[in-house]
Amino acid sequence: MKIFIDGDGSPVKDCAIEIARTYSIDVVIVTSIDHYSLKEYPDNVSFVYVDKGADAADYKIVQLIKNNDILVTQDYGLASLVLPKGVRVLHQLGYEYTGENMDGLLEQRYFSAKVRKSGGRTKGPKAFTQADRDKFKEKLIELIEEKR
Repeated sequence: MKIFIDGDGSPVKDCAIEIARTYSIDVVIVTSIDHYSLKEYPDNVSFVYVDKGADAADYKIVQLIKNNDILVTQDYGLASLVLPKGVRVLHQLGYEYTGENMDGLLEQRYFSAKVRKSGGRTKGPKAFTQADRDKFKEKLIELIEEKR
């Protein structure tokens, strides 16, 4: 089992790394070369850098991720692509993407895009809070415990 993180702008990267380290799980952060960092990370963390492009990191994650892995992302489209591989997918707010909730989420995204394309406005995400971070940590630990 590995934990993959869709790394462009993830507010839970550090806490996912901390939890993974506790359980001796490897973490793979896939991110655009635009986000290259010289920051020191623990030995269980590796980076995969991809070219600039809207979906470059997503395509690389789909290529690398395997059954029994965990993916951390807020991208519904990416989640829908890896769920059939037997991957557990966790949103940064601590809820899990599943086959049961995916159709509704994709439909909501489609209609929101349609509204924006016609000149309308949709609500953006709420500010990320400590309560959100705590919920994410709890759910990630729960998923890891289930897989052990």
